[in-house]
Amino acid sequence: MLFGRKKRQIVRLLVVEDEPLVAFDAEHFLSDADYEVVATVDRVVEAIAVLEAQSVDLVLVDVNLADGSGLDVARAARDQGIPVMFVTGAFPPEAAPLASGVLSKPYAARDLLAAIAAIEEERGGRTPRRLPPGFQLFQPAG
Repeated sequence: MLFGRKKRQIVRLLVVEDEPLVAFDAEHFLSDADYEVVATVDRVVEAIAVLEAQSVDLVLVDVNLADGSGLDVARAARDQGIPVMFVTGAFPPEAAPLASGVLSKPYAARDLLAAIAAIEEERGGRTPRRLPPGFQLFQPAG
């Protein structure tokens, strides 16, 4: 197919968010955009259990969770080679080495989708054409 869409490398997402409305909205518009949300959880321990049991292409995680820090989830994902995008209103600079990028809350649905696309482009060795408002892409370590 000459003008068809490129096959996505990031399809299966884990959403880690303890604000129920934010989690519901994210899951809804990610599903509408043909992403597979393997799980939406609100606790560190649940997120780590999903990472150990399921195939995940990208973790979307808030920094502040009810039972701890999203940084712990990011470390567990990094140890498995799974990229992480923080989605948070309070991003600590020390978290940058753990993530592919960060999207500031509040955000529009199109900005979340564009941020995921930018991470996919970067991981594919391409420079993203544009970054959505409130999104920062980090250079891979190494």
